[in-house]
Amino acid sequence: MTRIGLYPGTFDPIHNGHTDIIGRAVKLVDKLVLGVAINTGKAPMFDLDERVAIVEETVAPFRGSTEIVVKPYEGLTMHFAREIGAGIVVRGLRAVADFEFEFALTAMNQQLDREIETVFLMADPRHLAIASRLVKEIALLGGDVAKFVSPSVKDRLLAKAGRQ
Repeated sequence: MTRIGLYPGTFDPIHNGHTDIIGRAVKLVDKLVLGVAINTGKAPMFDLDERVAIVEETVAPFRGSTEIVVKPYEGLTMHFAREIGAGIVVRGLRAVADFEFEFALTAMNQQLDREIETVFLMADPRHLAIASRLVKEIALLGGDVAKFVSPSVKDRLLAKAGRQ
């Protein structure tokens, strides 16, 4: 039986905290699906096709013993998890504020599908403060994002911010 995990996110953009969680998640499953959320409630800097392409490029080094699939989705994460046959949903935690939100989200998700477990992975302490929203703001205001994202993501951010 193949263990399938789902790591959902907007990934706008994917950053080192995300890749840290991906590196840990691939050790838990045979197949990891990175669900790139179509979230109409957020105004992403990168459109969906760009985000999918950036995630594909970023996860290339992780491909090996674990199959990795990058797939956009819209709607409830638990519906998407069920659609792809995921037995677990992977969530990254950074701080207590994350935990409170994730705890409530997990409680709701369990009501939607009790067969799918949520697994929380702590980011490496070096990545605890990284948030996509902050990375975008730093890039837009002329700061250096090299510590927070891969070189290719940095280049794309700077281009979007009109700094290249």
